[in-house]
Amino acid sequence: MPVRVDPSGMSGPTPRNVRSRRWRRTSRGLFVPSSVDGTLPEQRTLEASMVLPLGGAVTGWAALRWCGSHWFDGLTPDGRRQLPVTLLTGDHNIRSQPGYVVSEERRPLHELMVVDGIVVTTHVRSVGNEMRYAANERAAVIAFDMAAYADLVSIEEMAAYLATISGWTGVPQARAALPSCDENSWSPRESAMRRIWEQDAGLPRPLCNRPIFDRQGNLIGAPDLLDLESGLIGEYDGELHLVNERRVIDREREGKFRRVGLECVTMVRGDSAHRADIVRLILEARDRAKFESESDRLWTVEEPPWWTPTYTVAQRRALDSSQRERFLRHRRRAA
Repeated sequence: MPVRVDPSGMSGPTPRNVRSRRWRRTSRGLFVPSSVDGTLPEQRTLEASMVLPLGGAVTGWAALRWCGSHWFDGLTPDGRRQLPVTLLTGDHNIRSQPGYVVSEERRPLHELMVVDGIVVTTHVRSVGNEMRYAANERAAVIAFDMAAYADLVSIEEMAAYLATISGWTGVPQARAALPSCDENSWSPRESAMRRIWEQDAGLPRPLCNRPIFDRQGNLIGAPDLLDLESGLIGEYDGELHLVNERRVIDREREGKFRRVGLECVTMVRGDSAHRADIVRLILEARDRAKFESESDRLWTVEEPPWWTPTYTVAQRRALDSSQRERFLRHRRRAA
């Protein structure tokens, strides 16, 4: 927690201390030890929040991260630059500074809450902020998907919220993005692949992380994307998948899918920057797919009686703590 200078040195650094390299200034009159990592998103959020006036709040990605959504890391998609923390300050005379930007948008009291000592906007307001100010519609979809991954907001809740803020900056973009959002995407790259699949390749909307079973009710796997019509599955392989041990697991997993007649296409890190290439790979894989009738398939997405579905925010919120640990463990490993 940033502290003010204390001549006695009891509750903060002395004036002499702050002139040394052992302390760094976070904002006017506030300091932390220089050993504190100021690049951590949580620390950046905490330091920015110290300038909030009464009635102000942290919003956007920083609020979502503070509330437990780990996909919001405060970095640009390429990971090269830090995003500023957005502070809602109303008409108070506070200027944007390196590390945070100031917004004077309205902030009704019912949209504010205190989480671990910091005033943040409600989840739906924070996600709405990210979607409205996203670089484009694709980025808005990813922002929603990753908030839904943490069960912070549902499509229904976001639709209801957007209906109350007509005329606000970016609302048309957020509304346009919402039909393409999904509550069961497990990573930003999966969401990006889904948008290429639908928007660029022009294919029907795939199911996200939907479990596939054999005809005896045994789980085969839950691919990132599944085209029910053709029997094509899409997988995104991140850096974790490049490790030798994981590559063996992935090959065995792909073999299980192929043995029941499913065709596979894989996108790897960096492919999204070359959309034409991944579109070609997707379409070529779909041409190879079997397009079997449901009665002829060796696989199904029909759930056996013992299966507990966790595809929606509502389904996951309904789980108790022990069920969440049991049924959602695989989602945390995938992240």
